[in-house]
Amino acid sequence: MPRATDLRCEGACIMGIKAGSIFAGVDVGASRTKVALLNAKKELIGYDIRKSGTDFAHTAELSLKSALVMATASRKDMAQCISTGYGRKNVPFSQGVKTEISCHAKGCFYYYPIAMTIIDIGGQDNKIIKTDDRGRRTSFKMNRKCAAGTGAFLEEMSVRLDMALEEMDSLAKASRETVELGSYCTVFSATEVLEKIRQGKKIPDIVKGLFLSVIKRVLEMDTLTDRVVMTGGVVAHNPYLVKMVEEITKHDILVPEYPQLTGALGAALYAIEEKTQILRDL
Repeated sequence: MPRATDLRCEGACIMGIKAGSIFAGVDVGASRTKVALLNAKKELIGYDIRKSGTDFAHTAELSLKSALVMATASRKDMAQCISTGYGRKNVPFSQGVKTEISCHAKGCFYYYPIAMTIIDIGGQDNKIIKTDDRGRRTSFKMNRKCAAGTGAFLEEMSVRLDMALEEMDSLAKASRETVELGSYCTVFSATEVLEKIRQGKKIPDIVKGLFLSVIKRVLEMDTLTDRVVMTGGVVAHNPYLVKMVEEITKHDILVPEYPQLTGALGAALYAIEEKTQILRDL
């Protein structure tokens, strides 16, 4: 994984923690639930990503079980669990909660120990988080009021275009002319897309226009620093959107190996910190 080895630590340096112990981070988003499992060396050994559905607690349980299977471990190996995200209080096996802002910052710093701007494009909201060179959060902004610029926006547009969401990236990449949309609103954009189709505009060009709409919506939230990291489900499944951001902003964009897991990863790192502190206090 593309992270700095100096952030990892031999099990012996985490005071009192057994070498076989596992630390879980659970990120329950409005759209997807993510679980990340770390060992005592802060290495990712298991993970799971699935739709959150309507029963967050049940989904978190299923996701944990799947991640434990990947890690060839069991619940008795789990030393500590921290939950985060929209449904963080709906994880019955969690020993504590942290905000998604804190967890995303910590998860990204795990990969890239630098001062950065984090752009997280999720299913229901966007976040722009700025950190210093010690991983401390210096500012953040969130867009929660409208689905425009989020994964939900692209999902709605894929339905309007009668295509699978997974097709959009390759179609945008094949575009030769961007069809720009005048509205950021999901409802108005849907009407505008239908009008573009009536005008005979090509579907790849329309899809690229939708990507551009997402990018504009995100970039208007805040300015960027020199180093930019992009995360979230939209980033994970649409690498061409990242390339478009690079071209528009003239920034080289860093993308973690698992862009959807940074929140869960940060929660697992908090779990290690909290367990270490508990043992120190004994």
